[in-house]
Amino acid sequence: MGTTSGEAGDLWFRIAEESDRPRLIAMINAAFAIETFLEYERTDDARLAAMMQKGAILLAEDASGTMLGSVYMEERGTRGYLGMLAVDPAHQQFGLGRRLTKAAEDRLRALGCEGVDITVLSLRPELPPIYRRFGYVETGTEAFVPAHPLKEGLACHCIVMSKDLRGAD
Repeated sequence: MGTTSGEAGDLWFRIAEESDRPRLIAMINAAFAIETFLEYERTDDARLAAMMQKGAILLAEDASGTMLGSVYMEERGTRGYLGMLAVDPAHQQFGLGRRLTKAAEDRLRALGCEGVDITVLSLRPELPPIYRRFGYVETGTEAFVPAHPLKEGLACHCIVMSKDLRGAD
């Protein structure tokens, strides 16, 4: 619920509520429309509801309450997990993804997390360099088990990236 200022103007961060799900679904699916290798939309009501039960979704809004972006956060013991970072396509390229990531990391750090992990799909080779600039390093790979099939002939795995939150900003 804090605010921050910068290139994209004032931002308000808050944890998403159940009533936010319809707007969240639309924004997340628009942000992930670039993933044409998937045979389905990135999220739906059931998946988002399950995620909100297990963890939390941090929203970024402007002063008018327009939803600009979101990121999933989950506490896993002394480590945190971030996923499904989404920025409304009309607000991309202004550093909002970095600001959302930092706000989520700060919240995980406040919960006592010493590190944070993310997974990036191997079919998105442009993403690891971006996360490296955020301070993440590749630490391994995992199998990608999609809820729905990939387009025929494609293979994908997850690249695990991690960041130490102790003393990091």
